[in-house]
Amino acid sequence: MIKLAVFDFDSTLMDGETIDFFAEALGIGEEVSAITERAMNGELDFFESLQQRVGLLKGLEFSKVEKICHNLPYMKGAIETIAALKERGIKVVCFSGGFRSATAHAKDILGYDADFSNVLHEKDGKLTGLVGGDMMFDFSKGDMLQRLQGLFGITALETMAVGDGANDRSMFAHAGVRVAFCAKPILKKEANVIIDTKDLTQIITKVF
Repeated sequence: MIKLAVFDFDSTLMDGETIDFFAEALGIGEEVSAITERAMNGELDFFESLQQRVGLLKGLEFSKVEKICHNLPYMKGAIETIAALKERGIKVVCFSGGFRSATAHAKDILGYDADFSNVLHEKDGKLTGLVGGDMMFDFSKGDMLQRLQGLFGITALETMAVGDGANDRSMFAHAGVRVAFCAKPILKKEANVIIDTKDLTQIITKVF
C-alpha cells in the first residue's frame, strides 16, 4: 500500500522545463535547452549544469520570472491524479531541481502537500545568476526522500516516485513503485512502471 507519492515537477507535473521558458524570455532558449537536455540524459553533472544555466539568466527581471511561473502549462491529468492519490490518504510531495517560484505557485493549483526546490537569487529586481536550495545535486531527491520517509515512518515499499530525467534516479533508489513518465532512456532502465503518453491519470490505471 502506497503512503507517499513523490513527483518531479518539470516535464512531469508541468509540461516543459521552467528554466527553458526563462531562457526564451532572454532570447537564449536554444543554448539553455541544449544544456538541460544533456543534464536530463545524464550526460552532465546536475549541479554544474544548474549553475551554468542559471548563470546565463543573469539580468532577467524577477517580475518576468514570476509572470512566467504563474502561467506554466501543467501536464494533462496532474490535478486529477493528485486528487485521486490524496483521496486514498496518500501524502503527495513535489521534488524539483527547478525553482520555488514555480513549485510554490503550482502547489495551490495542483494540490500537492509540500514542495522542495531551489531558489533563484534576485537583487534590485533582477536575477543575479546565483541559485541555492534543497535540490541542487544529483543525489538531492533521494536524500530528501529518505528524510521524509524517516519523518513519517514510511518504507520504500510504501513509496511511489514519478519522474522523467537522470536526476530522478536517486529517488527511484528508495521507492518501491518507480514510474518513468515520458522519460529519458537512462531513467526508464530503473523504472518498474513506464508511461509514454502525456497523461498522468495513467498512473492511477497502471498502479492501483
